[in-house]
This record gives sequence, structure tokens and C-alpha cells, in this order.
Amino acid sequence: MQDRLVKRHRILGIDPGTLLMGYAILDSEGQHTETALFDVLDVRKTDGQYARLQKEFFFLQELIDTHHPTCLAIETQFVDKNPQTMIKIVHAQGVAIAAALSRDLPVYEYSPMKIKMAITGNGHSTKQQVADMLVRFLKLDLSVEGNRLSDGRHLDATDALAIAYCHFLQLGLPFSAEHGAKNWTQYAKQRGLAGSPSSSPNQKLMAALAGRK
Repeated sequence: MQDRLVKRHRILGIDPGTLLMGYAILDSEGQHTETALFDVLDVRKTDGQYARLQKEFFFLQELIDTHHPTCLAIETQFVDKNPQTMIKIVHAQGVAIAAALSRDLPVYEYSPMKIKMAITGNGHSTKQQVADMLVRFLKLDLSVEGNRLSDGRHLDATDALAIAYCHFLQLGLPFSAEHGAKNWTQYAKQRGLAGSPSSSPNQKLMAALAGRK
């Protein structure tokens, strides 16, 4: 159990898109995390859908070769009322997954609701609410002075970071057959960390874990 908790991971999180692709790298060691980078690839000036996808593919290969992540975590199961939008997003997802597989990276997929639940405790949170929680968890600076993504694109970057952080939480689940917990909420309730109206079980659990560092 202890050996698993102290493993080092470098998680590449991807928020797929055909115009703006959020990407982030999160380093973890046990319950400690550090944000290596989070940014957005803007391909809006590239003409043609397939040319944009090609640019994303080669960009991700270069990103992987430069930063050597140990896995890819990506948002999937995107649902939109417009079928054409869904198809384009699925293409972007496929390109990101193909880039990771071309470098032999394991791929982990998470639904938007699962990611939001992991970060905020609410599967219907807004992008801004997710970003606000990451600011608290990871001590991010999203001010105009401190981050050039403060023009609004930072929400694509923080979404990618949320995906990486969601995967980190899955890696760090301190569960065992002895405890009988199957998720964060059960684990929190077993230890009296749930039930506060002002804080989700996940928030209280993370605060408790932070106090153990």
C-alpha cells in the first residue's frame, strides 16, 4: 500500500478541441502534486479541419517527447445537441489518443461529469467553478498579471489540468479491502469528513490529506 502511494507520476491532461486544445502536465508523488505546465494550443488560424487535427497530433507528439509524461488522461463521452460538433470533438479526442499511443503512453478516459465530481463534488459545476477549486488545490495564479491566459482561454487550460488532477485522485485513492471504501465519498464518510453544508466530501478529504503532509 505504501509503495503505491509514493510512486511518481507525470500526468498529461488533455481537453480536446478542434480550435482550442487545453493541455496540462501534473507531477505527483504520493499525495503531493505540482503543476508543471498548463496552456492552450490555438489552431484557429490554421485553415481546414484536418490540417488543424494534424497540427494537434504533431504538437502532442513533440510535447510528449519533451516532457516525458507517464500517461495521458483525456476527457471523453462529450455530448452536444449538434451532431457535427460531437463528430469534430470525437476527431480531436482520437488524434490525442493516437498521439499518446504512438509514444506507448497508457490512456485513461474520464467523462465530464466524473471530472467535475472529482474536483468540486458537483457533476454539474461550471468551468469557472472547476478552475476556482484548482486555484485552491494547486495554488494557481490566474490573475491578469500572473498568467497570459487570463483572456478567458485559461478555462480550456484549467479543464485540462482538472482532467490530470482527476486522474491523480484515482491513483491516490487510499482504499483497501480492509477499509471497504469504493470511492472518495465513502472514504470521507467513514472518517467523519463528510456532512458539512459548506464543503463537499472531496473538499474536506483533500483538506485532511493536506494536513498530513
